[in-house]
Amino acid sequence: MKILIIGGTGMIGAHAALPLREQGDDVTVAARSSVSDDSPVAGFPVLTGDYTVPSFTRAQLSGFDGIVFAAGQDVRHKKSDDDDRTFWENTQSVGVPRFAQLAKDAGVGRFVQVGSYYHHLRPDLAAANPYIAARQAADEGARALADDSFVVSTLNPPSIIGAVPGESARRYRRMISWAAGNEPGIPDFAPIGGTNYMSAASLAQAISGALRNAAPGTAYLVGDQNLSYRQFFQMIVDAAGGKRVITERDEQHRLLPDGAIIQGRGNTLAYEPDEDQTRLLGYTRSDCTRAIAALVDAVVAGSH
Repeated sequence: MKILIIGGTGMIGAHAALPLREQGDDVTVAARSSVSDDSPVAGFPVLTGDYTVPSFTRAQLSGFDGIVFAAGQDVRHKKSDDDDRTFWENTQSVGVPRFAQLAKDAGVGRFVQVGSYYHHLRPDLAAANPYIAARQAADEGARALADDSFVVSTLNPPSIIGAVPGESARRYRRMISWAAGNEPGIPDFAPIGGTNYMSAASLAQAISGALRNAAPGTAYLVGDQNLSYRQFFQMIVDAAGGKRVITERDEQHRLLPDGAIIQGRGNTLAYEPDEDQTRLLGYTRSDCTRAIAALVDAVVAGSH
């Protein structure tokens, strides 16, 4: 299958590109600029463009059998001077369905959107959070285009564990330094609450499964392990060799501020993925411990 990955140089896109190529697929990554030499997808064919502008054309997409959309932006990408409504329209609610329509017009047969679990699990959260509302609109808008000739599906994953050289690895540097015991100013506790976590490798398997087996117009809630934030922090400390016990407090933590806990501190977003859907998509579970160890290794290697 000839596959284009939008956001192919990012953490999720790069993790998906490598196994797809290993399976024999012809994979091209789409990016807004050139690919760095230390990227895992350096050497892949590159299609330069930006879906938010938009700059991709029907002719550029017409040669692909399937597209993986792994570029949906979130609050980390939003600049302080960005207009809220314009930003979420361009990156989510308008931009994603618009790009999916372009893919359909170009004759692409399969389209997998990587979304987010918040609106899938708790649709009520969309009423008060513009980001979640925009994610929901992007999901529903893209899937509304599905028919027998255009198999659109959405994978809605939880918090993803993984990193590649660049921004995603830098995002974890402070946390890994703290976990190793090198940040005495950051206390050893985690906020109360928790969520589901999933490795980037498991999500990559689900992406491959969706490209081949997803039903048109279907949204799949994918995930792996329910963890309290204390358990998650402790796993990182253990993997980093920190050799100390993390406690739990009902207060904000510098490494996981309240603004990053969408459901609110003290609340838990826990669920079990549907077993039949997990088999259909063919992804591995019980992978969080391995993924955290790999994350620590990647961040440490990138710091040297």
